[in-house]
Formats: sequence, structure tokens, C-alpha cells
Amino acid sequence: MAKRQKTKPNQADRLLVIACGMIAREVLAVKEQLGLDHLDLTCLPAEFHFYPDRIAPAMDKAIEQAKADGYVDIFVGYADCGTGGLLDRVCEKHGVERMAGPHCFAFYQGMDAYAKIADDDMMSFYMTDFLCRQFDAFFMKPLGLDRHPELIKDYFGNYEKLVYLAQTDDPELDKVAEKAAKMLGLAYERRSTGYGDLTEELAQAAAVA
Repeated sequence: MAKRQKTKPNQADRLLVIACGMIAREVLAVKEQLGLDHLDLTCLPAEFHFYPDRIAPAMDKAIEQAKADGYVDIFVGYADCGTGGLLDRVCEKHGVERMAGPHCFAFYQGMDAYAKIADDDMMSFYMTDFLCRQFDAFFMKPLGLDRHPELIKDYFGNYEKLVYLAQTDDPELDKVAEKAAKMLGLAYERRSTGYGDLTEELAQAAAVA
């Protein structure tokens, strides 16, 4: 179930973004950057990153609840994210739009840029600011790597490179990404992406709200 901020009066005049918890900080940063005062945010659990089959049904319920709360303009802060088109069916059902692309790793880089390097990145393991902050909670503990480091080869043996898609310039996050690459035995590359297409798509969604 989505966690909702306290609703404000006249929701019909506001834009509600229902986003993945993994990009909540970034959505709020873009909101502040662009001065989108009429944008509200609610998020589905970030852990759905590991359970993409849960995204579409949870989004369906979240949109229904948002409409019941009085929101007319709703934007889905997800790409397909492993739903295999099921999220698109939910969006079509409710007449709402979502982020373009297959996943956040694509729209952070910008879809045009991603299209040019997607084939070369087939063997790359992506990290973002969120995944750097939550590396232990999202990888080390769930995969048991903190207790059984020998499993690293089983989980990451097919990767060749760790690519850190940096939304911000934070030396502490750089250290986490570099340490992760070393631990996983992968080459390391840092790409400063900022918020990529997220900025433009939120701006467009807010403009029509």
C-alpha cells in the first residue's frame, strides 16, 4: 500500500506523482529545483525493485485511492521496471502517463544517451545514489553477502563492470560505489547523470496539470 502525504485542499488543482521509493529524494529535488509547488508525492515501497510483479497491482490500487482522494492529474514515477508491460496496462486503464524507458537506470542517463550505450552495458551492474546509500540493506544483507562472501561469484560473476550513475556529487557515495566494485571484483566507472529525463518529464507533467 502506498504511503501518502497528508492531502491538501483542492487536490483537483494539484499533480500527484506516484513513484518508486528509490527515486523519492530525486523527485523532491526536481520539485524544489523547478519550483513545482503544486506537485505532491507518494511512493510505493523501494523494495519492489526486487519484486517487479508487485508494482502493477500496487500501482492500480494507489491510483484508485488517489482518485478517491480527489486527484485528477496523476503521473506514474516508474519506467517499466521489469513489469513486462503490466504497468502500461494499469496506466492505460486509468488514463495516466509514466516515465519513458525500461528502468530508472535508463531515464537517469537520458533515453537518447542510454540507447547509444545499452548494448555495451549489457554486462554492467548499475548503482545510483539511492543504491549507494542503501547498499547494505539492498544487497549485502538480502543476498547474504555479509555472511557468505563466497556467494559474490554466484550473483555477480556474469558482470564485468560496476557503473555508478551519480545524481549528485557526494564523495561519500563515490567511496561506497568504488568499494562495492572492488568487493564484487568488477571494473569501475562513474557517470555523472544528474536527474536525466526525470527533470523534463516531471516538468511536462506539471505543465499540463
